[in-house]
Amino acid sequence: MSKPPSRPAKPSGPKSRASTGPKSGPKAGFKPGSKSGFKPGPKVAVAGAERGAKPEGRPFGKPGGKPAAKPAGKPRGRGIVHDETDYSSAPRGGFKAGGKMGGKPGAKSGPRGAKPAPEPRPTGTPIATEDGRIAKVLARAGVASRREAEKMIEEGRISVNGKVLESPALNVTAKDRITVDGVPLAPPEAPRIWLYHKPVGLVTTTSDEKGRETIFDKLPEELPRVMSIGRLDLNSEGLLLLTNDGGIKRKLELPSTGWLRKYRVRVNGSPTEDMLKPLRAGIMVDGQKFQPMEVTLDRQQGANAWLTVGLREGKNREIRRAMADIGLTVNRLIRVSYGPFQLGELKEGEVQELRPKVVRDQLGLDGAKPDKPVPSRQRRGPPPRKRS
Repeated sequence: MSKPPSRPAKPSGPKSRASTGPKSGPKAGFKPGSKSGFKPGPKVAVAGAERGAKPEGRPFGKPGGKPAAKPAGKPRGRGIVHDETDYSSAPRGGFKAGGKMGGKPGAKSGPRGAKPAPEPRPTGTPIATEDGRIAKVLARAGVASRREAEKMIEEGRISVNGKVLESPALNVTAKDRITVDGVPLAPPEAPRIWLYHKPVGLVTTTSDEKGRETIFDKLPEELPRVMSIGRLDLNSEGLLLLTNDGGIKRKLELPSTGWLRKYRVRVNGSPTEDMLKPLRAGIMVDGQKFQPMEVTLDRQQGANAWLTVGLREGKNREIRRAMADIGLTVNRLIRVSYGPFQLGELKEGEVQELRPKVVRDQLGLDGAKPDKPVPSRQRRGPPPRKRS
């Protein structure tokens, strides 16, 4: 048998482009010396250039085919170079000088409509410690009582925001700057109360027009500036309350507080129950009405008698004037208690501070311990029947 003709041998050597048919020359989409996918030209590096501009050029590869690499639709990072001194061209959210775009906003130079930063208050600027009438604020800070503070204002000793006050009819706030005799008003301290055994011969006032010694001349030097709650006259002795808070002073002096003040009174004479009845009912002396007193006859001692007298409203020399109206002369008067506070064994001229807890509880201040609820007694018995 004859052999079938063999196939022609393939030509050896490099493949001929003429036989395969592809285009000759460089690939489509390229120019000599250019980078893939882009035409040569200047880069976008102008301040304020349009964000997201597409790059020029065509993707490389076969005509009509898919690009080998997808070019970025929007430039990122340093695709837009901003002038760091021009914050108006910054992207949304702002940027920090010299930092990267995006992320948390950096410092802004003051966008339109922004509120200006508050001016810092100078160090040591005195401010009002609470809102209200100027006299009340001064009393609360322990400068003086309300009445004394009004006198200080009339004397031109008080200034608010650099202006000297001429009238106490002014409300202040915590933003106001107050000075007293040129000294900044200090913030109020915690309320404090002292018990003081006043001796005979001292006047209960800050200054006396007759030049007599006052209780403040005899107080210990380490004691802060204090005010007396109520008064005891020159010849009276016993318990006197002192405080650093003008608000507490005013509160405890009001009759509406209802605190009973007890006195041990020695009178010259022989009082009887009939003589004491007008005092218990309320008496009129020199056109002034005195409220009913609690009067107890303790004992008769020779020509003198000892009484215990209780008042809820103390007027000027009230006990002495009331006793004189019924024919008795007071030759010694000792206050032994003021509300819940007792003179006890406190020696003459001695000062004792109350504990803060006692002050809070007795005055009902913030932080006082509330009264415990009274438990209600429940009746024990069988459980109630369920209705069908």
